[in-house]
Amino acid sequence: MKKIFITLLLAGVGLSLSAESFIIQDRAEVVRSKPIYRDVIKRVPYQECWDEQVPVEEYYNDNSANDNIGALIGGVAGGILGHQVGGGGGKIAATVGGAIIGTIVGKNLSGNHQSRSYTSGYKTVRKCVTKYSESSDRVITRYKNIAYYNGRKIVKFSDRPLKYIQIRKIIEY
Repeated sequence: MKKIFITLLLAGVGLSLSAESFIIQDRAEVVRSKPIYRDVIKRVPYQECWDEQVPVEEYYNDNSANDNIGALIGGVAGGILGHQVGGGGGKIAATVGGAIIGTIVGKNLSGNHQSRSYTSGYKTVRKCVTKYSESSDRVITRYKNIAYYNGRKIVKFSDRPLKYIQIRKIIEY
């Protein structure tokens, strides 16, 4: 029983001795706002272009005239041979068939003797290079606000100059 009484007595004394606290909001007037600068380099791209003459060498096959002449000669020769071979009602069919076969053979034979032509010269080509122009600017990044409260210097950084710095005091007793 004595133990319970002592425990309750100590708990009562402890509660009466416990500290209480409260918060006071106040403000201090800013005496100076100092801007803080930073150098920023801007790079702006631009293109520098020019025209340049470059050599050109081209090879091409010049077979179009030879192919047509070979097809014409082959068609005529095939038509004549077909006309000689055919007889009666089949004579027209043999002439037409000979002309078609002769045209194909004549064109293929003239294509085997390819002639290549060569040209050289210059052509204008547009060339460009990307370059950058750089400029340096001084930019305000933030402000250092200075105030005094109860004889103590208070500093607060912000993105704009302040008129007051908010103070929060906690009082415990």
